[in-house]
Amino acid sequence: MNSLLVKSRAGSKIVEVTPESAGWTHVGFAAHRLAPGQKIDLATDSRELCIVVLAGKVTVQAGDQVWTDIGSRHSVFEDRPPAAVYVPRAMQVSITASTDAEVALCSAPGTTDRPARLIDTNTMTRSVRGKGANTRYVCDILPQTEAADGLLVVEVVTPSGHSSSYPPHKHDNDNIPLESSLEETYYHRLNPEQGFAYQRVYTDDRSIDQALAVENHDVVMVPRGYHPVTVPYGYDGYYLNVMAGPKRVWHFKNDPAHEWLMTK
Repeated sequence: MNSLLVKSRAGSKIVEVTPESAGWTHVGFAAHRLAPGQKIDLATDSRELCIVVLAGKVTVQAGDQVWTDIGSRHSVFEDRPPAAVYVPRAMQVSITASTDAEVALCSAPGTTDRPARLIDTNTMTRSVRGKGANTRYVCDILPQTEAADGLLVVEVVTPSGHSSSYPPHKHDNDNIPLESSLEETYYHRLNPEQGFAYQRVYTDDRSIDQALAVENHDVVMVPRGYHPVTVPYGYDGYYLNVMAGPKRVWHFKNDPAHEWLMTK
């Protein structure tokens, strides 16, 4: 199997994963770094879209609706939720940077014509998961409790020296309520930016077993299997997760070899 790591190329302000490039069906992802006044124009066509303003301010137009200068943080590591906009299929969209900005475009197949909307940050549940060196900080941007066709979007900050998505878990089997089948991307950021983190993606039979060194702005694709992340001492890690699959529900299974950690 080809590498599951999509590198952010030197000098490029865009990193992208499409269903075609990933060899799967549901998840699309792109991150754009924009200069003031720079604009993205796109059509959602047969896909729904969640625009996440990772940093800076942008103006978003979706059809006839306009949200001006949305975005309230300078960095993904600020302790506040992001601005985000949900856009259904079959809509024209423009995103214009008011300041230096970074935006994520998260997409999945669309099946309805629900209205575009600015996602209320008050609906974004923020929580702490894990304990000890497994502690991380989660913000559910577009969870299964909020209206969408297939998309699930969440961001996680992992402190220096901590592990995340750990104990290792997977969601690649349609066996609800024990497990659901979801493709996933991880968009990584590091603070300070010269840092790196490690992500392993592996299956029970080891038909996939990749240990990946990820740097700032890299993406890891998770078609199936367990996918833990570790951040070395001295650097904080951030990732934006995009998930989608045949059913819009998140149920996961821990790796039985490591589930004992849940009792510590």
